[in-house]
Amino acid sequence: MRSFTVLRRREAGITKRKNGLLSVIEGIIRHSKLLTFGLVLTIAGAIISGLLPPLVLERIVNDLADGTPVVFQLALLYFAALALAGLFDAVKEVLITIFGQKTTRGLRHEMCAKLSRLPASYFITNEPGVTVSRFVGDVDTVEALFASGIIGMIVDTCKVISILIVIFVKSKGLGILMLLVTPLIFLMTRLFQRRMLDAQLANRIAVGKVNNHVPETIGCIRMVRTFHKQKYMADRYDGYIQESYRAVEKSNFYDSVYSPIILVINAVIIAAMMVMSSAGGEMRAFFGMSVGTAVAIIAYVGRVFEPIESIGMEIQNIQSAVAGVHRINEFLDEPERGNTDASITCENLKKSGTPAIELIDVDFGYDSGRKVLQNLSFVLQPGENVTLTGRTGIGKSTIFKLLLGLYSPDGGNVLIYGADAEKIPDKEKRKLFGYVEQSFRLVPGTVEEQITLYDPAVTHADAEKAAKMVGLHDSIAALPDGYSTPCTEALFSQGQMQLLAIARAVTLDPAILLLDEITANLDSDTEERVLKALQKASENRTVISISHRLYEHTGGRRISLDTNTSE
Repeated sequence: MRSFTVLRRREAGITKRKNGLLSVIEGIIRHSKLLTFGLVLTIAGAIISGLLPPLVLERIVNDLADGTPVVFQLALLYFAALALAGLFDAVKEVLITIFGQKTTRGLRHEMCAKLSRLPASYFITNEPGVTVSRFVGDVDTVEALFASGIIGMIVDTCKVISILIVIFVKSKGLGILMLLVTPLIFLMTRLFQRRMLDAQLANRIAVGKVNNHVPETIGCIRMVRTFHKQKYMADRYDGYIQESYRAVEKSNFYDSVYSPIILVINAVIIAAMMVMSSAGGEMRAFFGMSVGTAVAIIAYVGRVFEPIESIGMEIQNIQSAVAGVHRINEFLDEPERGNTDASITCENLKKSGTPAIELIDVDFGYDSGRKVLQNLSFVLQPGENVTLTGRTGIGKSTIFKLLLGLYSPDGGNVLIYGADAEKIPDKEKRKLFGYVEQSFRLVPGTVEEQITLYDPAVTHADAEKAAKMVGLHDSIAALPDGYSTPCTEALFSQGQMQLLAIARAVTLDPAILLLDEITANLDSDTEERVLKALQKASENRTVISISHRLYEHTGGRRISLDTNTSE
């Protein structure tokens, strides 16, 4: 699979990411200037207001120690300072939460846009559950990164620096002691961060495997039971859970031992300060302070370790978020499809006077070890009806993917009305191609939305016209809410689902119709009805199909991929 990914990088053009978390944040700052200004203002207010209560307390305690009555206004100022600090912290948390929600919304929007630009090879080499976990779990952790993470860490770091400055002014000895201890605590914190990041990344990978394994098991439950593979699937699931458990257990260990270490260091420093202050001679002069200053210093030392302890308490959330950001950036770094040509339009192509479809010496393989198609060439003129034949695995469905521009050939050319299939813009493809698969794929929504696929270019009249063409209009009109009825698998028979698929394919009157074994699973009566609908849908269109029965019913030319010949 890895060789396939490398091979497809040439196909995708390897578009370098110019997006990601930083670009989303930059966009929020540009478009939400008031929010950004308010956040910066409240952060500054929280830092400054946090320094005031101990300073007022120092003055009060010194007055009491000197026998001076405490002025009422001074006591009121102390409580006002506490209230102001609490107010700034509350507003800061609200604004951080709003900023985090805007960030996650922006990330999901950018990831959805990225999803539409990915080549088909991505969806083969990456399991759906892993991609879903990036959109859900990993993006959710980014909000935590802001709500209780990186911005909080910045605020706490500023608090620590400002408090250290005040401590140094009040007591040079204690200030020097704190300056010596703080870098050691920082280095310890970084060590814990690295270990926990590795654990969180391992957990994210394991969770992605679990998210993919569950729907895979449910989707294949009949086959699992038929071949008695329940234990095998259960053992695989248990293995993924154990991977996640070991990673979380390692992360929890570092999280649990960090806070006690910080608390012990806090107690040791306060004890050392008291011992040094009570000592005689130069040591007392170096560490000495008034009673009020000692009370303030003790409060400040506690305030130094509170944010450091808070940083430690949030390391797990932060590292989980960082792991999520790594995985999001990996997704956004995925190579994209080659650039399309915006000047190519359906109308211009159909007026070109060139063959509708032309394959010239096409080579293609899903990996470097085996070629599915080799030196394949054929031409279809506008309005021609052609059936592809050949053994299973010869590359019939692969040709459709090449025509739709989902893959690029390893060699040769795939041309649609003379234009490179990969260069045709996505918005033009539905006007050019109608694609009917072997099984109908429902989308969430109403019956009408099964036909329109939420395309604003498709009107209700277009959907109704397509349904009438395939003979499904009366059945839809008989539903409780007609075309507005929510669509489920139980609403239509298998044959009606195929008719719905044909209506979806022809709703914008495409020039080319691609039919992939659409009658393979139908009984003879239902097949006859579908074939009649196809005859109407195929009028005045170029049709290329994969179906022996359709060839026998409609005639036309047959191309054998086994021999690369035309009949």
